[in-house]
Amino acid sequence: MRHVLLGLCLLLAAAGCSETVPGGEPKADFNPAWLSAGAAQQALASGELSSEQLVTYYLQQIAANNNAGYRLAAISDINPDALAQARLLDEERRQGQLRSALHGLPVVLKANIASLDSMPTTAGALALQGHLTPADAELVSQLRLAGAIILAKTNLSEWANFRGEKSASGWSALGGQVRNPHLLSHTPCGSSSGSAVAVAADLALLAVGTETDGSIMCPAAINGIVGIKPTRGAVSGKGIIPIAEAQDIAGPMARTVYGAALLLDALLTPAAQQHFSTPLSQAAAQASAAKKVLLVRAYDKQDAALVPMLDKLAAELSAQGIEVVSTDKWQLPAELYQAELKVLVYEFKRDLERWLTEYQAPEAASTLEHIVAYNRVQGERALAFYGQEYLEQAAAIDLAADYAGYQQALTSSRQLAEAALDQYLREQGFDAIILPSYGPAWPIDHVNGDAFNFGTSTAAAVAGYPSITLPAGYSSILPLGVSLVGLPWSEPELLALASLLEQQLAAYQRPGFVTELTD
Repeated sequence: MRHVLLGLCLLLAAAGCSETVPGGEPKADFNPAWLSAGAAQQALASGELSSEQLVTYYLQQIAANNNAGYRLAAISDINPDALAQARLLDEERRQGQLRSALHGLPVVLKANIASLDSMPTTAGALALQGHLTPADAELVSQLRLAGAIILAKTNLSEWANFRGEKSASGWSALGGQVRNPHLLSHTPCGSSSGSAVAVAADLALLAVGTETDGSIMCPAAINGIVGIKPTRGAVSGKGIIPIAEAQDIAGPMARTVYGAALLLDALLTPAAQQHFSTPLSQAAAQASAAKKVLLVRAYDKQDAALVPMLDKLAAELSAQGIEVVSTDKWQLPAELYQAELKVLVYEFKRDLERWLTEYQAPEAASTLEHIVAYNRVQGERALAFYGQEYLEQAAAIDLAADYAGYQQALTSSRQLAEAALDQYLREQGFDAIILPSYGPAWPIDHVNGDAFNFGTSTAAAVAGYPSITLPAGYSSILPLGVSLVGLPWSEPELLALASLLEQQLAAYQRPGFVTELTD
């Protein structure tokens, strides 16, 4: 077994895995605050830091600022076994048994991801309160094998923001309202709001989010961190409370491109790994081979900070010898959004009820009809602030009678999304499309719901193409991100380009935990 583990370390040497393990005790005065994943790897390898110390630090951070302090409400449940897991992995490290480059690093999971432990899997819904699943989601099993420590679960937009209309991102009946650490009165976006805020606010080193359309990209961008939505099928969805198999996928969130790539390496399915010749964390450290990119300037008038931000981005890429072609045209057809919604509602009925059966949901949540009825009985306790229109629409679906219309919508939505991207990526040979990810965060409003300025996640989400968002600038104190979109399985190339932009733009800033803006 030892020679296999050491072989893994040799393969992953560039990602921070070390064959030699120092003796002695970690330094008592090592400060783990605001560590990047790469710095944490180095500190663990050198013996300056232990996994137990790292987990202890994050547990203290959560205690100080999740339900107290800044009251971020990012964490829904803490794993009581996290410290024991850390001690075990520290001992393995001392014995020279490193499972992967992720060995001993803590990770938080969105609360719609099943885990075989004492943390419930709820999607933030009252009907699933306290629900313990009989198995790990497949990605959680992979993380455990890779030596990651499952630290906690994160709050989210209830039912991954597919409960009802006029919702406020980051709110759930069980977890309350997640708050943006840059400006606490403003939205964290969603639905992976808790995952993004946990990383942005230094309550966690790494996080797993999930996306159907924008649920990784928006919270990552709006909270000023890196998020990756991988190619469709790159990460197993088995065990994740679904909206729709056609678009659902899990992905990593981190404070750096390297950290996100490191976590994505552990999330990939064996089949997906065959698409890449080296670990993605190594690809993130390589020079970008991009020759020509499309820069979308269609949103320049939406916020005053966008023009100088994108001008700087274009100048930095040009200085690196990359041709930047700008366009002020980016408009997806209305039919795409209509077809997408039809697909999501149909598959929500099909896929959610399959999950509820397989993962042994309680009687009150055994079917969509039961959930709708339960919420009505509970009243405001379950349905505070907004309704359950999407739950009701999905409950009314007849899977057999509505199948033909669903298939037509699925085909149409994918064709339209792929056409929007392929005209540039395939026909004109651009290595990537770069777009501003989302507008800046807006005030949390439980009466009127979200007030999106703009968002650009839909084409990649529906087509199943990979996308990465990373910090690029600020509107006042609110982060702005840029998204890189490429062809399926182009993650290595996108990561190298994202790393280049990360270095050249140097836009990441720690949040200021500001209560309100003053003139």
